[in-house]
Amino acid sequence: MKGRVALLGLCAVLLALLPLTGDDVLIQYGIDALLFATLAQAWNIIGGFAGYASFGNSSFYGLGTYGTAIAMAQLHLPFWVGLCLGAFLAVVCAVLIGLPILRLRGHYFAIATLGLSATLSAIIANLDISGRNIGLILPLTRNDTMFYELALVLLVAATGTVAWIARSRFGMGLIAIRENEDAAQVMGVNTTLYKVTALVLSAFFTALAGGIHAYWITFIDPASAFDLTLNVRMVIMAMFGGPGTVLGPVIGSFILTFVYQLLASSISTAAALLFGIVIVLAVIFMPRGLWDLAGGLRRLGPRYFLQNIRAHRL
Repeated sequence: MKGRVALLGLCAVLLALLPLTGDDVLIQYGIDALLFATLAQAWNIIGGFAGYASFGNSSFYGLGTYGTAIAMAQLHLPFWVGLCLGAFLAVVCAVLIGLPILRLRGHYFAIATLGLSATLSAIIANLDISGRNIGLILPLTRNDTMFYELALVLLVAATGTVAWIARSRFGMGLIAIRENEDAAQVMGVNTTLYKVTALVLSAFFTALAGGIHAYWITFIDPASAFDLTLNVRMVIMAMFGGPGTVLGPVIGSFILTFVYQLLASSISTAAALLFGIVIVLAVIFMPRGLWDLAGGLRRLGPRYFLQNIRAHRL
């Protein structure tokens, strides 16, 4: 255990020292990877631990971006005030929608969250304060090192929160809900409180990532802020790394962000197709992610893949 903590600390230090390389491309890649890792980790709270496949996290991301953008571009407030405003909007939205839709389960819940992003996008596109369909331009800041450090601190905070969840009574309650919600309720777990809390935590970190990204790119519009494909990438990265684990979503995000950027730079539009093929194969052969793959190969060897194929009846 101490060795694992020391290794994680070393990795965090190495990541913190990356800006010292002075390589702008590497730093920008790092910002992108760290923010996606945070998004995957945030989805992991509600999707991996509680077992509720949310497609509404892109809504929280959009609220985080617009909260920050409106505060800075329209109200001329400092960045940190906008970041707090975006997080507040996302948390309020999570509570308001969480209470009714978290009564749904499985694919019914997933379908219910699908329309949330489109609804919020349509509302934002008709508000003067949000720039309508044109969008908003934030103050320009050429300081990629600052954004990198913010993204790294946010990822550490999100991962620390997930680590606490994994070892807490709250986390055990979420896992019980994931495995059998009716049995968890009979055992005394306040399922409504646990699920709403998980959604609020997920919304909080997702919105902060959205606010940092908005200030970094300096321009947002409704289509990009509430992009549903962003939610799909969160899910894929978390599932690829290992849902319901502490480090799985982070590892999956780093690997897939690197692969995607590599393919996009060399194969252009075919990158998304190849990316999708890789994910489909991964889901078939290691449906519980890379984190489970390591233990499965150690226990079963190549039979681990055959076991997963049989489980999918292929």
